[in-house]
Amino acid sequence: MGRWEPDARGRMARAALELYAERGYEQTTAADIADRAGVTERTFFRHFADKREVLFDGSAQLQAAVVASIAGADDAAPLDIACGAFVAAAPILEERRDHARRRAAVIAANTSLQERELLKMSTLASAATGALRKRGVAAPDAQVAAHTAVGLFGIGFERWVAADDGTSLAEQITRALADLRQLAGTSG
Repeated sequence: MGRWEPDARGRMARAALELYAERGYEQTTAADIADRAGVTERTFFRHFADKREVLFDGSAQLQAAVVASIAGADDAAPLDIACGAFVAAAPILEERRDHARRRAAVIAANTSLQERELLKMSTLASAATGALRKRGVAAPDAQVAAHTAVGLFGIGFERWVAADDGTSLAEQITRALADLRQLAGTSG
């Protein structure tokens, strides 16, 4: 495949997942990914800071969608707004379910990638907190709602990648919120 072929970024993401699954994350280099994708190593580094970032490429898009949804939401309780934003953003991931499953398996097999995932989720929670604060939600409430929504998103995501019942990510997030409400003894 020549360097001029379209979708170099997508090819590199697919190549990385394939190689991480075949060889393991630690045994795969950026040069290996570039070679498999049919691009130069220099091209790889034009798109990604390092080989970890291939796995976290969609983080900014997800964060932007969550923040925009919070900003545009109707008036409701902060937790409902925050969870609703993750439900609204779910189609971004739902389009790539197989990729999400493979990515989750690679991250689960590597402690440093798990740490990176936690950092990305913390950054997402901070962005959601900021978006809630811009809506006028008090600092403690915004923080609790945003971090809880990120946790429920994580639970929904884990259930979604593990399930084969056709349930969408949005439905899994909604179920996680319902589970929280039942646990807390409240209704929504």
